[in-house]
Amino acid sequence: MFTGRNIFSGKRKYLLGLLLLSFICIICAAFSRNDGDDFDFARREILLRRIGHELLLQSGDSISRVLPVEKISNDEYLIRFENEFTFQPDSLLNTTRRFLDKAPFANNYIVNVLNCNNATVTYGYAISKNKEDNIVACLGRNQPKACYTISIKFKPANHSIVNNGYLLGSLSFLALAGFVLLLSFKPPKAKPYSQHENRFTLGAAVFDAENKKLIAQDTTIDLTGTETRLLHIFAISPNEIIPKKRIQKEIWEDEGVIVGRSLDMFISKLRKKLEFDPNLKIVAIRSKGYKLEIS
Repeated sequence: MFTGRNIFSGKRKYLLGLLLLSFICIICAAFSRNDGDDFDFARREILLRRIGHELLLQSGDSISRVLPVEKISNDEYLIRFENEFTFQPDSLLNTTRRFLDKAPFANNYIVNVLNCNNATVTYGYAISKNKEDNIVACLGRNQPKACYTISIKFKPANHSIVNNGYLLGSLSFLALAGFVLLLSFKPPKAKPYSQHENRFTLGAAVFDAENKKLIAQDTTIDLTGTETRLLHIFAISPNEIIPKKRIQKEIWEDEGVIVGRSLDMFISKLRKKLEFDPNLKIVAIRSKGYKLEIS
């Protein structure tokens, strides 16, 4: 139990570190996205005011003002004008494409010319990155002089890609960091027994692993260190077959040398020390291993 708590505590520290790293990355990504959003919005408003200015010049008006661009939503804007004007659909189309088609945030957009009085659509078209998806009609028809506003709505796909790029980049970094942390994390090596698991009842005897003793009524049998480790393996899994390789690995691996006959020798010594209780037997299971039978 003590070892398990240590492992859990170690994992908890790494988990808290990973969560902190995740929080930092998300904050950084959020600030990066906000900075990019503000810059894109500012560029859009400047380009839209330039489009309004060009339309007034084309209609012969070089005096009246383009009113401040109104932001309807994150991706929709309204160009407003001080005075009435007239426009040609061909010129409007060419002007918007000249300013917007090269902008990285305006690959797909819809333009609607609205009547100020009733907000009806006087003229409109849709431009797509894929030219085959463009929707343009009614060119070559001059529009009468009136009060107009121009709505331009951008498709948010390109903006989403930027945001997703930050998120995917952050997630990829977190996955890599987590993988490195897991590789670097090595749980403490389990001890043969801990202070909380040092006494076992085996039949009529008590096995005191910490003090390397086997106590039966008034008799106390001393055990060597190897005998203690060997009996502990059987004690935590009574009446279960323990493979030879597992026993050899747990007892002799740290010493760098595993000798097959050593196990047989210590099994024989341990059997003699258990002879006082006929209910305790270490049985050899052919081609499998050994089992401590407690009847």
